[in-house]
Amino acid sequence: MSTVDSFGAKGVLNVDGADYEIFRLNTVEGYDSLPYSLKVLLENLLRTEDGANVTAEHIKALGQWDETAQPSKEIQFTPGRVLMQDFTGVPCVVDLATMREAVTDLGGDPKKINPLAPAEMVIDHSVQIDSFGNSDAIERNMDIEYKRNGERYKFLRWGQTAFDDFKVVPPGMGIVHQVNIESLARVVMTRNVGGALRAYPDTCVGTDSHTTMENGLGVLGWGVGGIEAEAAMLGQPISMLIPRVVGFKLSGEIPAGATATDVVLTITQMLREHGVVGKFVEFYGEGVTEVPLANRATIGNMSPEFGSTAAMFPIDDVTIDYLRLTGRTEEQLALVEAYAKEQGMWHDPSRELRFSEHLELDLSTVVPSISGPKRPQDRIELTDAKEQFRKDIHNYAQEDDGRNGHVDESVEETFPASDAPSAAAGEAQDPADKPRNMDGSGAPVVGRPSKQVPVQMPDGREFNLDHGAVSIASITSCTNTSNPNVMLAAGVLARNAVEKGLVQKPWVKTSIAPGSKVVTDYYEKSGLIEYLEKIGFFVVGYGCTTCIGNSGPLEEEISQKIQEEDLAVTSVLSGNRNFEGRINPDVKMNYLASPPLVVAYALAGTMDFDFQNEPLGQDAEGNAVFLQDIWPDPSEVQQIIDESIDTGMFTSKYGTIFEGDHRWQELETPEGSTFAWDQDSTYVRKAPYFEGMELEPQPVEDIEGARVLLKLGDSVTTDHISPAGSFKSDTPAGRYLLENGVERKDFNSYGSRRGNHEVMIRGTFANIRIKNELLADENDGAGVEGGFTRDFTKGGEQAYVYDAAQNYQAEGTPLVVLGGKEYGSGSSRDWAAKGTRLLGVKAVITQSFERIHRSNLIGMGVLPLQFPEGESADTLGLSGFETFSISGITVLNEGTTPKTVKVTATKEDGSTVEFDADVRIDTPGEADYYRNGGILQYVLRQLVDNQ
Repeated sequence: MSTVDSFGAKGVLNVDGADYEIFRLNTVEGYDSLPYSLKVLLENLLRTEDGANVTAEHIKALGQWDETAQPSKEIQFTPGRVLMQDFTGVPCVVDLATMREAVTDLGGDPKKINPLAPAEMVIDHSVQIDSFGNSDAIERNMDIEYKRNGERYKFLRWGQTAFDDFKVVPPGMGIVHQVNIESLARVVMTRNVGGALRAYPDTCVGTDSHTTMENGLGVLGWGVGGIEAEAAMLGQPISMLIPRVVGFKLSGEIPAGATATDVVLTITQMLREHGVVGKFVEFYGEGVTEVPLANRATIGNMSPEFGSTAAMFPIDDVTIDYLRLTGRTEEQLALVEAYAKEQGMWHDPSRELRFSEHLELDLSTVVPSISGPKRPQDRIELTDAKEQFRKDIHNYAQEDDGRNGHVDESVEETFPASDAPSAAAGEAQDPADKPRNMDGSGAPVVGRPSKQVPVQMPDGREFNLDHGAVSIASITSCTNTSNPNVMLAAGVLARNAVEKGLVQKPWVKTSIAPGSKVVTDYYEKSGLIEYLEKIGFFVVGYGCTTCIGNSGPLEEEISQKIQEEDLAVTSVLSGNRNFEGRINPDVKMNYLASPPLVVAYALAGTMDFDFQNEPLGQDAEGNAVFLQDIWPDPSEVQQIIDESIDTGMFTSKYGTIFEGDHRWQELETPEGSTFAWDQDSTYVRKAPYFEGMELEPQPVEDIEGARVLLKLGDSVTTDHISPAGSFKSDTPAGRYLLENGVERKDFNSYGSRRGNHEVMIRGTFANIRIKNELLADENDGAGVEGGFTRDFTKGGEQAYVYDAAQNYQAEGTPLVVLGGKEYGSGSSRDWAAKGTRLLGVKAVITQSFERIHRSNLIGMGVLPLQFPEGESADTLGLSGFETFSISGITVLNEGTTPKTVKVTATKEDGSTVEFDADVRIDTPGEADYYRNGGILQYVLRQLVDNQ
């Protein structure tokens, strides 16, 4: 509760006869011209002013914000609620359960460990596409999900009963961010405080970087690490610098041939090129009113792909209409509108706001696009897609396989080019057909590596696979499944394709994984679901699936041929991430596309395709069918939206959102305020962070005699660092499970075992595509792919990262990691930081960090350092074979945060390299966390001290 009101801001707002306590912004000079997002922060400070953590000076600094200055003023932001998905949420609950025991050990009350801010978890990251292409797929996948994850789900049910103000949305209900915007988000929150009903802006941090989807609703929030989220749940504010705000002006309207996905890929490219890391982006201008809420949410969802902290839209009539459609009460709608107008937060295109930087997009210039093959910002206009693929394929397919530029001899014998069958629709799926090339002929493929590989399937399908084959086409991810316009456009395109006689290619794994059951409702009401199913797109589950790497295995015969022949096959998904190694271990090239284009690529079957000039097949009369012949008419799509979607769909589905199906209801639920850990569990184990912890933290020490665990290049993502996806029996994680009696078929994914630190440590830095330059070949400079390093306790021999780290720990040798630019970009995976710490890494030295991962490293007691401006490991001549010492960090014990520390790298011949590394502990709050060995230790000590 706020104990100070220096500005006399506290007042009353009456809405339809109901009184709400509010903190008025107009009491602060300069508030009116602040961007919407900073007004939300200003209210947050007014409401939480206590004279210590939040002072009148902080509030004045925000009101008098200098939009031209670089961020320098620290404030304490207190989120209104916390949102979690299960992959990152399970470790949160494990940590909270462990903290209850640690509090007891330190002489405190375990029930003090309880969410002080509302916390909600949506279990959406665990469903995998094992079954697809049939009407039973969703039930089969749900059954398998519960079999794999029953142990975790029982633990979460315990958490739901043991902790106050903690709710769980069971599996099979939807994707976290779509559930958030359609149901959980309040836009304006209320809470009883001191006998008064207080109203304030909905603010929310989440354990998933795409929490920013709620920005489209006018809700300020962003993704944080699980450790930060736990602290927020426990009432700790988030230290942050008042950010720069980039004003992004929108004008015009989206043209008929383009979609919201094309808009967001264009914006992603623009903002990445502009540079918005650590900044807020805020959309303004007359064009904002023309952007439907679903499109706003799609744009907000992609904020992490821009690199911005948030991507905000203000509240307006479009917001209110969406809240009404999705079943919010009339009382809530009245409060949202009255509050926003009272506080100057209602969108007014004529108002001149202060922005640090400006960008503009005329929506009418947007063209159909895809993005890939490995980064969301690598946008390709659809008309250039084939040409760009032919350039990119050379980075993924070997040039010297002896068969480049011509058809494999075995295929030549089966299919002479002169009498190759036509590519008529439907022929490729006829089991009686002989194998055919992906372009429907036996003709040589000119201009790119080509390797025609015959495949015979048990059900009679025969075909040839080549580089560029679309092996996965998935309508997935809340980024797009929350948007009825693009989802129904996919349905209309499927209908048009079926009516022309087209079918998907027989090697494509097709799927639909909506973020809400409402999607299925409107697909069924519109009658479009049957057409999607006719070309293989069946609903396989309500979860993130392909977008987070839960694409499930490819069919065994296809997977085997891809591996044996080292084929560079592709995936196309309507998601937000396409990093290397993320989607499927067999797939090298991944592309983001709108749902209708996902369907189109399933029909084409290859990325080596020109939609403008090449037909997808033939109709019954033998006429060539092009994409333009089946592309949805926007006016028809809008008519279907109007006829197929109503409020009742939302109220019926979300009215029982926390109840779950019979599987959830039949789970055994443990009881008690502390959890009874099962020592034999391979899913949920007591976290090790508080072992041996004392009430007073140990002094910070300099780092001496450290070895390099990994030397990495640019754009190493948290997907490269954090354990994700499946793993094999011969990996450290696989060996651990086998030793603990788990059969290979029951390994499950890393994500599902995030509650077991033993598995997760073994999978840190184990991504199949990570390249450790310690193992670089002297001739080509490329590192060995996968989770390997040199173990200098064994003379520098190659070893698994985990095994080497264990040997270093046994010798008492600290470790460092060397990195390049944009280290830690991507999803806000807390295990990227937790695993780093538990492997014994004391410092990470890079050229630059992404925001969340840098913060998470500090939250785990790992020191983030940057090379001097313009320098890198390579320019300094560092091979990674050196021994490192880092001095000057001990001044933290005196309450001072150093700007730089001295790093000395001693080479094998005794010579040294010295440089001053920048210390990336950016705020006093972060310094407190580092001094305490991590954010959880800091919070725990604070709670015990305050009892």
